[in-house]
Order: sequence, then C-alpha cells, then structure tokens
Amino acid sequence: MRSKFLLMALGLSAGAAMMAADQVSSSVDQTRPQNDQAGTKIGQAKPKSGKARPNIVVLVADDWGFSDVGAYGSEIATPNLDDLAKRGVRFSNFHVMAVCSPTRSMLLTGVDNHRNGVGNMSETIPQEHLGKPGYLSVLNENVVTVATLLQDSGYRTYAAGKWHVGKEPHNLPNQRGFDRSIIQGDSGSDNYEPDKNYLGLTDKAYWFEDGKEAVMPKLIYTSEFYVDRAIQYIDSGAGEGKPFFAYVAFQANHIPLQAPKSFIDKYRGFYKDGWTALRQARRDRAAKLGLIAKDTPMVTMSTTADWGALNEKNKQYDARRMEVYAGMAEAMDYHVGRLIAHLKKTGEYDNTVFVFLSDNGPEPSDPWAIASARLFWLEWNYNRDMDKLGAKGTLTAIGPSWASAAASPLSTYKFWSGEGSLRVPLIISGVPGTPQNKIEHSFVHVNDIAPTLLDLARVVRPGDTYKGKKIEAMTGCSLLPVLTGNAQRVHPADEAIGYELSGNRALFKGDLKLQSNLAPIGDGQWHLYDIRKDPGETKDLQKEMPEVFQTMQADYAAYARDNGVIPMPAGYDPHEQIKTNSLVNVVIPRLKREVLPWLAGLAVFIAAVVYIRRRRRKP
Repeated sequence: MRSKFLLMALGLSAGAAMMAADQVSSSVDQTRPQNDQAGTKIGQAKPKSGKARPNIVVLVADDWGFSDVGAYGSEIATPNLDDLAKRGVRFSNFHVMAVCSPTRSMLLTGVDNHRNGVGNMSETIPQEHLGKPGYLSVLNENVVTVATLLQDSGYRTYAAGKWHVGKEPHNLPNQRGFDRSIIQGDSGSDNYEPDKNYLGLTDKAYWFEDGKEAVMPKLIYTSEFYVDRAIQYIDSGAGEGKPFFAYVAFQANHIPLQAPKSFIDKYRGFYKDGWTALRQARRDRAAKLGLIAKDTPMVTMSTTADWGALNEKNKQYDARRMEVYAGMAEAMDYHVGRLIAHLKKTGEYDNTVFVFLSDNGPEPSDPWAIASARLFWLEWNYNRDMDKLGAKGTLTAIGPSWASAAASPLSTYKFWSGEGSLRVPLIISGVPGTPQNKIEHSFVHVNDIAPTLLDLARVVRPGDTYKGKKIEAMTGCSLLPVLTGNAQRVHPADEAIGYELSGNRALFKGDLKLQSNLAPIGDGQWHLYDIRKDPGETKDLQKEMPEVFQTMQADYAAYARDNGVIPMPAGYDPHEQIKTNSLVNVVIPRLKREVLPWLAGLAVFIAAVVYIRRRRRKP
C-alpha cells in the first residue's frame, strides 16, 4: 500500500418557533431599492394561530445541467421531479455559483460566498489566497444558516447527503442548525463504497453522523442511502407536533458516475447520434415547453469534439458514458419518488413545500484524461471497461462535449461564468396560492432561497445581528411575491448582482449580464449579453450599448471592492490548481507521515547490514 501511495505521490508531483421577538434584530437593511414589483427584503409574514407552518424539503442535485430534467427538455426520465414541476413553478432564469461548495454556502446562509468564507472551494483555491478574509474555503463564524433560524423557531431539522462547507467541529451540521444528520464532508465519495476516496483529493473519505465521524456500511448506493436516512429522521420526530426541514443533498451526478445497471440499460441506444444532435434536440424541447424562446441561438464550444470524426468503437464507448449519466439521474429521481411516496403515506405531503435545484452546471472534467491521476490513482482503484461502466468499482465521466449538451442551449459548463455553468433548474412546489405548472422567467439568484424558506416558515429574517452577535446579513429577496403572483419580478431591474469565482466574473442587472472568463474557455475580457433574449450568449452587445457596458463594469468593480474579491495569480487554471492542492494538502503530508519513516527505517536497516558486513570482513 505504501509503495502504491509513493507511486501516486510521484505521479502527482510530476504533473450552511417563529423567531422570538427578543432573539431577533429589528433592523432592516435599507441599502437596496424596494418597489412594489420586486420581492420583499425580509420575511414579513407573521405567525397565524391555528394555521400549521409547512414542512420544507430542499433537494440538491450535483452537477446537473439546465436541460437534464424532463420538465426542462431532457430525454432522461425524471417523472417525480416533473410532477413537482407540474404542481408548482419552474424557474427558467435561476443562477447559482460555478462549483459545489460556494453554491451550498450561499444556499444555506443567503450571504455572498466572499462574505461567508467560501470565496473559493478548497480543491481549487490558490495557495496564495488560502486563509485570507473571505477565503477560508469553509463557512466562517460570522454567518447563521437557515437551518439554525428554522431550528430556533421550532422546526425539526435534518440533513442527509453531501455537505462540503467545512468539516471543522463548529461547521458540522449539528453546530449549524441540524438536529440529526448524516453527511459526506467533502466534494464527494464513491457512490457504492463510502470509505473509498474517489480521486485522492483528501487523505480519506470523511463521513459524519450527528457531529461525530460515522462508521459507514461497507456497501451503499448514495441516492438510496440519503433518502433512507431522511425518511428515518423525519419519522423519528413525527410525534413532536412540529414541522420539519429536510436538506437532502445528493451526489448524483458528480464524478464518479455510477448507477444500478437496470437504470443505465434503459438508455441503451439513446445517444448513438452524439452530443451535437442531443444539444439541438434538448434546445428544441426546452423551447416547445416555453422555457426559452423558440429561436434561441446556440454556440458550439471549442471543446466540443466532432462526433462524426470518431470511429465506431469510440462512439459506442462515449454513448455508454452518457447512458450511465442518464441512469444515475433517473436513479436519483426514483429515490426522490420514494421520499414523496412516504410523505403521502404519512399524510405530510400536502403540507410540504419542495425546493429542487442543482448546485452548478454539468461537469466537463474527465479524470482519465489527466495522466498523473490515471496512472497513479485511477488505474489502482477503478475499472473503465465499457461493459462495466456505472457498476461498483468503476469510474467514468461525460467530458466536455456531453457536458455542453447537458447544459443546452447554454454556453460553457461547471467552473466558468457562462450561463451553462450558472443557470440551472429550480423547481418550487407545494406553496399555497401558487399557480400550477407555471414557468417564471425573471432573474433569480441562489441567495434568494434562504429568505424564501424563512418566509414560508413565517420566520422573521434577522438583520446584521442575531442573539446579540454580529453576523453577515442575507442579501437575497424572497420569491414568495413572485410565486403567488403578487410581483412581476424578484429583483428590481436596476439592481446590480455581482459574481466571482476562480477569476471568472459576471454582473447581472435586469436582463443584462456582463461576463468574463479566463483562458482557455474565455479571453479574460468583458462581454455583454441580454440573457433573456439570448441565454446562449451568442451576441456581444458592448458596441451597441457602450454606456451600459461601462456602467456595469463600474458596478462590478464596486461589488468586488465591497465583498473583498482578490484577483487571481497569473496563469491560474482551476484544473491545475486541483492537482497542486492535492499534492500540497494530501500527498506531501501523507508522504511525510507514512512513507518517509518507512524510508528512514529502510535506510537504517541498510546501514546496519553494511556495517555488519564490513565488521565481518575485518581480520
């Protein structure tokens, strides 16, 4: 085992009761514009005696593209999510962060990632930024999670799934507002073998239950396991007479793509025509559903390969990878259906609000394309034979060409600031007074979810203090006015909302978006798009709207200054940084801890042998 780790090391080195009045600050942030067409800044609903507050279930998918849900134009069977969409509202213009942990940090706190501590995630943060204000890569102690606020107001609170916002004792769910929890602490793990570190990004796979390291079963399937635990937790408090908040964060469809064969085989032959045909078909279905305009243009990314140029063997292999992806998504939907069926059986369904979203767009990275990862980690731990893909002991990914199709009709994918990375599905279902099967086109931001949950629970939103402690105030708007038809848009048209992650930048203002991506996807320069008319970001408007272009750049500069954004080091690349951080944070410490003592012992042994042999030679 040590020799295997040494080889890996060498390879790598080469390459988040109604609030009691005395607990809540009455201060309200008045710095952002208010009008009768925008969502409310604070949870204004008051407790109403005799009316039960709703249960709340938040379902987080991992790395799903905009059109990966049937209700958004996908060929993948997601009947349970589709039913939630028919019962509620689909958002066509919902935006998150480009990678996992920053999105989750904002979802749980309603605070910009640079203010909540996750200015970058631990896997991609440059060593020069680590530990600086806003760049802890975990939640700081100046934020309060929505779970804490719900717990303090009388909700039962549960978490099951991927956590990824810090595994320090003060950041585990039991200290962040959850009564019961079972979580995977980092970016993910193997979906069948929970103790298996899927890519060597940490020294081991970390699991925690109720704030303590968990002893996991040897074999699970994560989507099934998380729903089983969520049901167990919900049932355990059923006699308390309190509503519940359940946060279920799946690992589907994060690398490694894995699913039961029965789900995968349903898609045999679905992807024989390739990624370009799939991208077009999904665009057409999304337009027919009314999520985008029927004439929405698309770009073909430079990272999309020519399907026609592949030989038949490569086509079959790549098609199978997408079949595994589809099977994993359907398996997640199946287990969501089990949770829904259980709530119907126990009589809780009609008083439960569901919120479904993806944490970012589809993953373009293929670990097998990284020579050091392939030779010194994956080859030792995983199989990639086509007839075995998706099973226990295998690892596959869809790569950039299929990722572009999963994000159809949008441009880019995970890690970047294009719409394909930031615009993902959002479904909210079960809110009283909401029209069924509605599509909402106004701009929505991940920071809007926490205020919405508080409004649903009729919990007063805190300002910049909570229980006498200074905290970062939430910055989003509640979606309830738009959900119930009492407002035309969530954010005022003149509100500037900034974004930055790993040097890729954006600023949203009304229907316009200022965007800049670093190489190799972008040129590092600003571009201007109307993302309502042109969600595929095909037409740069900077020359047509020069004054707006300049004003929005000034707005971004103000955002960056006010939120402590730090410029990236020259030549930064997130994929290269992952390798560097793995080397610095995992490989070298383990080398010092395990391999060097072994080598030192070997050196002592060799020296002793040499000494003895020399002694024997002397007369």
